[in-house]
Amino acid sequence: MKKFTILLLMLMAIPVMGQEDRPAFKPGEWLKFRIHYGFLNASYATLHLTSDNFKGTPVYHVVGEGKTTGFASIFFKVDDTYESYFDREDGKPYKFIRKIDEGGYTKDMEIEFNYDRKNAVLIDNKNSTKQSFEIHNQIQDLISASYYLRSNYNLDEFVEGEAIDLDMLFDDDGVFRFQLKYLGKETLRTKFGKVECLKFRPLVQSGRVFKEKESLTLWVSNDWNKIPIRIKADLAVGSLKADLDGYNGLRNQFKIIMN
Repeated sequence: MKKFTILLLMLMAIPVMGQEDRPAFKPGEWLKFRIHYGFLNASYATLHLTSDNFKGTPVYHVVGEGKTTGFASIFFKVDDTYESYFDREDGKPYKFIRKIDEGGYTKDMEIEFNYDRKNAVLIDNKNSTKQSFEIHNQIQDLISASYYLRSNYNLDEFVEGEAIDLDMLFDDDGVFRFQLKYLGKETLRTKFGKVECLKFRPLVQSGRVFKEKESLTLWVSNDWNKIPIRIKADLAVGSLKADLDGYNGLRNQFKIIMN
């Protein structure tokens, strides 16, 4: 259970293809997810997007938070915060922050992306260390990836089975290649009504957390917003399910089928 909150926040950052001729989000967008670990209502996680300024550059600022609640918090307490500052025009991340406390396992780190020098500096505040990684102009962090691809990819020409790749940096493991495969459309029943979704299969590394390479499934709304609706994962121990539980400030109308 130690990894479920970072897992959810990572999944919410999974690239979801948007429409480049119409914005998918705006400042003020707020999403809330209810997480189930096995039979437990384990926690809630939120993502909040605002406008900000980073060293003189207009940026979007996203704060993602995850906390255990109720019965689950008695056995395992989680209090995680993730932040990303990324460019309002091209989506490039400038700063990423990760502060987590998962049952006493803690991390406190930040990454600053320097495109002129083609490197990113990771500062580990807990251990007072620094690392430098070589990057390129298309790099994304854990949170910025979703917003970047919601605005820059057009799904109209995609076919089932087609995949996209993305380079990401969010931890001291360095830059890694992330791949996402499109599986087609599916309509889900939600607390809001029926929602037509686009279905994806992220390809992840099996072993420490995930049961196998294709253990994750993601559904996002088939409308102009492209927001996550449901996430399912088979973990090395147990399974995880997360559902959209609340939303506010969407850029476009949320398409719900009422019957």
